[in-house]
Parts: sequence; C-alpha cells; structure tokens
Amino acid sequence: MQTSTLLGLGPGVAAAVVILAALAAAVHRWALDGGWLPPLTASLRAVVQLAVVALLVAQLGQNPWLALGFALLMFVIATVTSGRRVDRARWWWSAGPIAAGVLPATAVLLVTGVLPFAGLALIALIGQQVGGAMTTTSLAGRRVVAELAGRRGEVEAAVALGFEWPAARLLVARHTAREALVPALDQTRTVGTVTLPGAFVGMVLGGASPVDAAIVQLVVLVSLLAVGSLSAAATLWLCASGGWGLSAGGLAREV
Repeated sequence: MQTSTLLGLGPGVAAAVVILAALAAAVHRWALDGGWLPPLTASLRAVVQLAVVALLVAQLGQNPWLALGFALLMFVIATVTSGRRVDRARWWWSAGPIAAGVLPATAVLLVTGVLPFAGLALIALIGQQVGGAMTTTSLAGRRVVAELAGRRGEVEAAVALGFEWPAARLLVARHTAREALVPALDQTRTVGTVTLPGAFVGMVLGGASPVDAAIVQLVVLVSLLAVGSLSAAATLWLCASGGWGLSAGGLAREV
C-alpha cells in the first residue's frame, strides 16, 4: 500500500523491521563482538515507545504546556541515557551539557518568533534538540574521558609544570570534544546533496512549498549545530573541571 509517507505501510513493514533488526544484531554479534541483545532491545524499545508517542502526541499537541511537560520528560530520559554512557556513578551531570545546548537554542527560536508557542511545534523542535544534545554529550564525554585516561601522564606532567588540573586536562583533551560535532557538521554540509532530511520531506508531503520547507530545514540544522557546539563545550568543561567520567563508574562500555 503506497501512502503519502513515500513508503509502503502494508504487511511488509513488520517483515522489514524484523529482518533489519536481526541483521543489525548479527553484525553486532559476529563482526563487532558486541552481543545480540543491544540492537534487538533497542529495536523493541523503539516499537513500544513510538506506539505510545503516536497515541500521545495528538493530545499533547493541543496544549503547549502539556507539550513542555512532555519535552521535560524527553530531557530526563536523555539525561539518564547520556549520563550512563559517560559516568554511571554520576550520570545526572549530563543534565548540564544537555540543558546548556537546548535552552539557549530554544530561547532564540522563541524570542525571534520562529518557534511558535504551540504544542506540536514545541514537541517537534525541542525533541530534535534534546536528541542532538544527548548524542553530542555522549560522544564528547566518552571521547574526552578516554583521552584523559589514555594520556594521564601528560596531564600530570602539565600539573608538575605549574598548570592547574582543569587547565592541564583542557590542554590534553580540548580537541577531542570537537569530534562529537562531526555528524552534525557533515549533515549540514551535505544537506540536499547527499540526503533530504525528514523535516524537508515531511513539509513538502504536507503541502508546503519546497522553498518554505528548505527554510525550516535550514533553521533545524543550524539550531542543531548550535545545540551540539554548546553541549560539547559544556561536556568538555565538566570533564576538565570536575573530573566527570573519571570516577570508578566512568565510561560505561556497553553499546
């Protein structure tokens, strides 16, 4: 059955999802030596969570305050998810980098009038930003922590030369936090030439002109760049200043 989603949503959907999840699990197990479960459990969670969200969004979208409450739930889940990737003992520290990315970007969009105070718009935009901040915090945190652990001798040498601990950690690990921005930078650089992102396609299918869709997609991509940059910087600062991720529970390995 062909629909306005550009994909066939008939019985083949279930078969495709099962086959692709099994393929991901097999590769994760045999090629990456990571076990079967992570891809399978992630896929199952996606099925359940998207089913719930599909039922809720129609109601939440009618009330901007309920939408903000749902966005707060997104933030909490993102904090737990990202924090446990970096430091299980102090996972709540990830709330700082995620908030540091999302709040300023959302404020700019609201103040300029680009983001209306409407339920569906708030859920859509804030949700993307929380997701982007979560990914950046996880990537930046893990890279910085691994770099500091691997080059601990250089950090201690810098301290012996008179640097404070935060400055010594920054000296060693500053460049690694930038690597977390590579996905967002590549997506922005190649938009329209490698792929057409979801916001653009969705708006065109919904009846918007390609020009309007392109403008909205530009706002989304640039806002995600700002979110990622702020989250990466805040993650670097936390790791350097407070030693986040360097505790006994730091740098969770499972993926």
